[in-house]
Amino acid sequence: MSHSSQIFAPGVLGGRVVLVTGGGTNLGRQAAIELHAAGASVVIAGRRAEILEEAAAAIGERCTVAVGDIREPGSAAAIVDVVRARHGRLDTLVNNAGGQYLVPAEDLSAKGWAAVWRLNVEGTRTMTLAAAERGFGEDGGTVLNVTVSPHGGYPTMAHTGAARAAVEAMGREQAVAWASRGIVVVSIAIGRFATESLRKYPEIFQRGIAATVPLQRLGTLDEFAWLVTLLATPMGRELSGSTVTLDGSLDNFEGAWPRPSMVDESGNVPAEERRP
Repeated sequence: MSHSSQIFAPGVLGGRVVLVTGGGTNLGRQAAIELHAAGASVVIAGRRAEILEEAAAAIGERCTVAVGDIREPGSAAAIVDVVRARHGRLDTLVNNAGGQYLVPAEDLSAKGWAAVWRLNVEGTRTMTLAAAERGFGEDGGTVLNVTVSPHGGYPTMAHTGAARAAVEAMGREQAVAWASRGIVVVSIAIGRFATESLRKYPEIFQRGIAATVPLQRLGTLDEFAWLVTLLATPMGRELSGSTVTLDGSLDNFEGAWPRPSMVDESGNVPAEERRP
């Protein structure tokens, strides 16, 4: 199946090779679709071959699969080697694979903390080092790390908030250390998106999540994919060391606007009159 982009020229990423971890489902899959539509050759990586193969077949002929575990250095290196052997180059790594689970901070076990940290921090670090050491060529490359917003944290997500903050800090340091090699590192802090994972929850839960976003809606998979594709173009190089936040203003003001405590009887936010 061939897809077309709503906003990018068909060949804007022509000749480029992009590796997307966690590319078989949800946000990663949509990013792979958009990158492919923009002309890139895309390799989607993950642990489940069947899911990856189904996604690749749906995305198109320039999308292929690399099976492996990003948490294991040998496996991460093998994934990158597959990309190089298949295409002769690697231009962009999208560190999309990650995960967490709902748990109050006071109930978070040491085992749960370690599992989230190993996947989100160590997995990202392992894949990034593999790409930098054996994937990117003399002209460098781009690393896009998916992190989370709001940065101030929120209940049931202390583990992933801490892990993704570590990824952002690591990315800022790597962007400076590898600048002379032409390696760009950018973090994408995402808010609350309408993913298949979220749709497993009751409708009332989904509406409640959307109401906490000032924009009053969940982000779409397309919006995430558009940002990833933009950052994979030469435009992304100027943003090295940055965190680009894509969250409907959640990072700036968590909750619906206006807050009930701020409105008058007519539903308006009162404003002081200026003195002449």
